[in-house]
Amino acid sequence: MTAELVRGQNHPLPDTRLELRVSAGHPVVAGATLGDERGLVAGAEWIAHPGAPVRPGVEVPAAPAAEHRVAVDLAALPETVHRLSLLLALPPGAGGPARFGTAAAPFVTVADPTGAAVATYTITGLDRESAVVALELYRRQGAWKVRAVGQGYEGGLAELLADQGAPAAAELAAVVLDAAAPAGAPAPPPLVPETAPADSASSTTTISYAHPSRRPAARPAAPAPGPDTAGTGAVPPPPAGAAVPPQESRPAPVAGDATGWTMDERLYNQVWGMFEDLARSVAAYRSARDFADHRLDRAVDQVLADPSTRVGGAGDAARAAARATHEELMGRAQEVLDRDLAQLAAESEVVEPALPVAYARWDNPAWHAYRAPEEPPMAVRLGDLHLPERGDLRIPFLVRLPLERGLWVDSGPGRTSAAGLLDETELRRLALDSAVAHTARLLAAHPAGALTVHVLDPAGGGAAAFAPLVETGVLAAPPARGAAGVTAVLAQLTERVDLLQMAVRGDASEDLPPGFDPARQLLVVHDFPHGFDDRAVTRLRYLADEGPSVGVHLLMVADRADASAYGPVLDPLWRSLLRLTPVPDDHLADPWVGHAWTYEPPTVPPGSAVLWQVLGQVAEARRRNHG
Repeated sequence: MTAELVRGQNHPLPDTRLELRVSAGHPVVAGATLGDERGLVAGAEWIAHPGAPVRPGVEVPAAPAAEHRVAVDLAALPETVHRLSLLLALPPGAGGPARFGTAAAPFVTVADPTGAAVATYTITGLDRESAVVALELYRRQGAWKVRAVGQGYEGGLAELLADQGAPAAAELAAVVLDAAAPAGAPAPPPLVPETAPADSASSTTTISYAHPSRRPAARPAAPAPGPDTAGTGAVPPPPAGAAVPPQESRPAPVAGDATGWTMDERLYNQVWGMFEDLARSVAAYRSARDFADHRLDRAVDQVLADPSTRVGGAGDAARAAARATHEELMGRAQEVLDRDLAQLAAESEVVEPALPVAYARWDNPAWHAYRAPEEPPMAVRLGDLHLPERGDLRIPFLVRLPLERGLWVDSGPGRTSAAGLLDETELRRLALDSAVAHTARLLAAHPAGALTVHVLDPAGGGAAAFAPLVETGVLAAPPARGAAGVTAVLAQLTERVDLLQMAVRGDASEDLPPGFDPARQLLVVHDFPHGFDDRAVTRLRYLADEGPSVGVHLLMVADRADASAYGPVLDPLWRSLLRLTPVPDDHLADPWVGHAWTYEPPTVPPGSAVLWQVLGQVAEARRRNHG
């Protein structure tokens, strides 16, 4: 699976022999620098460029082009090299763009020896820069990884090389660009004043904080993220054309302004567009923050390493200048993050009230006018997601229908601090209440009779929580009790899965037995593993693995510690389910950006009868449908 990286994200490399492919849409100079443990370049011999395309472990093209292929052999790099940076620069001479912000965003692919793409990165957010560090391959604890960098430099290649510690950076940049210039082209003007130091603590690096526009002509639907599926098929970053206009010039947010054939689809795409924007904005902020910290540390190290500046006024001035640069970079990063978050908050204020019931919180007035739908929606809301940079900005957690995997509501403390503050009884009650709310929402999202719900409650401990489902009559049968009840329900659903799989394989769906219930099935399991023997556990695993493909879904309310006696036998079961918690928890990690999102379960307002009212409507619609 190809990883679609954003700025600051890293990804492991499967091989030491790689090919870096560059597609810029306009001619660029491709080069590479080899750095030590601190990323510093020792001299000209550690820079591969058109005038010297071959260096140990890397070979770059000998001329500017819109498409490049850079060969890398990490095993052939010297032992002192810990970082290889891929550089892109605009060549001198007329006819091409003078800065990256006026041209199509460069696109980089990391491919393995077979040619398969390992990772891709679209370098968005560039503006006035004429040189950029596209990505870096770095060694960490004996293993190699790739990191998307996208760091641009207004001062061009000279400033880039100076930032990497290369001696005589201006002269080196001139050599590189001279080698890339076509015959007869005039020599480029100096990119930095000749009197400027090659790398001083007071020099600054321009960082582009432009937020990528997310209103492309068309947006494919992106799946909901989860513990191990978030980012699969996620919408790639759109190409950056021009800098994003300032906040005051942006159009006012409008609900449903994403693409789609229906308002349901447009709102779904808009919600996930908001998720993407928040992910990118925070990733850019964290990357800029890390860069500023790294620059400060390096500047202070350089001061301390030089005996002439270690103490005295010169050292104090250098440290003060480094801290001032750090504060400036952090301030700019915070300013742009605040701008983007304010825009998203304004969009959330107009989108949230416009969401249909399947996407709405339980306190949304839309639920009071609920009627069973004629067609199922694209997704259901199973909670909210947020990041610590702005905890009050919630993004609806939408999961596509039909469910591709079952759900697991954690009734144990696990490793979360929030759950650890609650006693065992309260945590189990919250978990079961959360599962009932999820069940009610799934029932409400389906047309009348299109979802049949079964409940396993072997010890009868969930009677109070299951009361809304039982008393409104939406269940197929009363909750199954005892080991015999567990066995009977599991046998019935296992037989159903077998029958449907045979019908699908034999293309004989019309030959199903008379009276066969065509509805999707949801099995809610409480108090696991009480009442389960080894055969029942095997059937449960079978339903989790094979059921979703034929419309049989699992919702477990369980504490993994309770089933520790089964050892690794149940590990495939836990991994196959989407883990949800009954208390806010930052466990939802998406590999697309690498953030740990805090998940908050959907809660019914205290004292509200909305859940009972909705289930009553579901039961009434089912009676009319069967009447």
